[in-house]
Amino acid sequence: MTYNIIIADDHKMFLDGMLSILSTNKNYHILMTANSGKNIVKYAGINPNQQIDLVITDISMPEMDGITLNSQLKKINPNIKVLVVSMHIDVAMIDSLIKSDVDGYVPKNAEKKELLTAIETILKGEKYFSEIIKEAYMKSVFNKEKETLETLTQREKDVLKLIALENTTQEIADQLFLSKHTIESYRKNLISKLNVRNIAGLTKYAIKLGLVT
Repeated sequence: MTYNIIIADDHKMFLDGMLSILSTNKNYHILMTANSGKNIVKYAGINPNQQIDLVITDISMPEMDGITLNSQLKKINPNIKVLVVSMHIDVAMIDSLIKSDVDGYVPKNAEKKELLTAIETILKGEKYFSEIIKEAYMKSVFNKEKETLETLTQREKDVLKLIALENTTQEIADQLFLSKHTIESYRKNLISKLNVRNIAGLTKYAIKLGLVT
C-alpha cells in the first residue's frame, strides 16, 4: 500500500533530510512539500478527493504555524494524520496539539529510527509521542494539579472529599457543623474553581488530587 505524505517546514535542510529518510521506503509517496501550513490547508481544501494520509509539520512557520495547521486539517478531513516534528518542547504547545487531536509529536533531534517508528505507528491508526514529550506533558499536568490543590482552603478540601465520598449536602453540613446553605455555596464555588460541570466532575477531581482513593 502506498501512503501519500506531505511535509511542511520552512527550513530547506530539514525538508531535504525528511525526503532522504522517506525515500528509503517505496510505500511512501511525497505528495508535496511546503514552507507554510497555509499552502497545505489551501491544497487540501481545493483537492477534497485527494488522499492525504500523513502531514509531517514543524510548529514555527511563517503565515500559519503547525498548531493551526493541525486544527485546520482536522476540520477539513479528520482522517488526515498529523505528526509534529519540532525543536520546541513547550508544554503549552503540546497541550494545544493534544486538545486538537494531533497524532504524534517527536523532537527534531530524534533518531531516524524513532522518526520512522512514529510514522509507521501513526499510519496504523495509533498515536505516537516521544518519551521526552510525554514526560514534559505529565510533569506539567502534575504541577498544575499540585498548584490547584494549593489554591484550595482546608475547608474546601474537606467539602470536596466528603462530596467524593457520596455524602449528601445535609450529611456534609452535619459533619462539618455548617449550614446546608453554606455547603451548597462551597459546592458551587468548587465547581467554578475547578472548572468542572457537576458532582461527578468534582469526584473525579478529588480522586485526581489524591483526596480520596
